[in-house]
Amino acid sequence: MTIHIAEGDITARTRAIVADLRFLEGPLLPILHEVQQEFGYVPQEAMPVIAEELNLSRAEVHGVVTFYHDYRDHPAGRHVLKLCRAEACQSMGGDALAERVKALLGIDFHQTTLDGSVTLEPVYCLGLCACAPAAMLDGEVYGRVDDRTAAELVAEARR
Repeated sequence: MTIHIAEGDITARTRAIVADLRFLEGPLLPILHEVQQEFGYVPQEAMPVIAEELNLSRAEVHGVVTFYHDYRDHPAGRHVLKLCRAEACQSMGGDALAERVKALLGIDFHQTTLDGSVTLEPVYCLGLCACAPAAMLDGEVYGRVDDRTAAELVAEARR
């Protein structure tokens, strides 16, 4: 799935987002979240605009985008499936679950299925340690995910 957005549109829309949020204390993260909400990812063309508007270096903005796992540099699929990779989930079968989900989808982490339906992402804690292993599909969390639940989540996301 390829989404083409004119660079001028990205610049103008990014400037508008920055104008709305620049007066927050520590505005960079909220601006990046809003840019990602707007475009589905943080376009490369948006980073110099944000840097200029906030009087930051491009390297500072790029560093924040690449440090936090929630920011994407390409559009996600229609559904985002996140699998917890933290120690509690790994100790309760998270590695096997991840391999099962990858096989069901035919992709690896940070990839999107060819039909554009699902993006698979690792996360490093969903806060469900007592119900490990955990997953999140489009913002809804699931605990004690087993093979059956994983297959149901994949089927739901593929619709």
